[in-house]
Amino acid sequence: MIALAAAALGWVLLHLVVAGPLRPRLVARLGLPAYRGLFSLLSVVSLGLLIWTYKDAPYIELWPTTSLVALVPLMVMPLALLLLVGSLRPSSPTLAGPDMVLKGPLPVRGFTRITRHPMLWAFSLWAASHMIANGDLAHWLLAGAVLVTAVNGMYSRDRKRAAQFGEEWQRFIGKTSIVPLAAVLQGRIRLRWQDIGISNIVVSAILYGLILWAHEILFGTPAFHP
Repeated sequence: MIALAAAALGWVLLHLVVAGPLRPRLVARLGLPAYRGLFSLLSVVSLGLLIWTYKDAPYIELWPTTSLVALVPLMVMPLALLLLVGSLRPSSPTLAGPDMVLKGPLPVRGFTRITRHPMLWAFSLWAASHMIANGDLAHWLLAGAVLVTAVNGMYSRDRKRAAQFGEEWQRFIGKTSIVPLAAVLQGRIRLRWQDIGISNIVVSAILYGLILWAHEILFGTPAFHP
């Protein structure tokens, strides 16, 4: 459990410190492409350590898992996967490195009309739903580390993009929201059916089915256990 706690802390510090206060100094010293490559490598290694230490961690129950709370991820994950699939647009100004693909006004289309951070919301929903469904310390360390960095990432990316794009970013956030559908409900933008897209629904449904089928193979437990 100590190893898992250390891996979770390392994951959090990497995203809150290395990608936060240390980022400007590292970019100045290494250059932006080298920094991105180094950060991506450290993220992969850190995630690998998090998963590896989680698999070997002892089971320490915080509360018993019931069939009722086990339903939470089953209901939440279709939405999380839809947000994940819909976020994978290279022109999204909230993806890493938008300067490499964006020219001109920042586009407000697709899932950015729902939230300007659909990918981070997908990770947050995965983490929160699994923390509810699994009342043991190892799950809370793993999913909690992901949840902390995902939520922090929404505000961190907003700050970075504000510095990068200036007035254009202010116009972009005037039409979008962090909280899903807030901008739509406030009348700042309209959500159209084509922004969601039947192809995104089909792909996310297929992924959901594959995860349900392979969950026990990959993670050692079935997706639902009454």
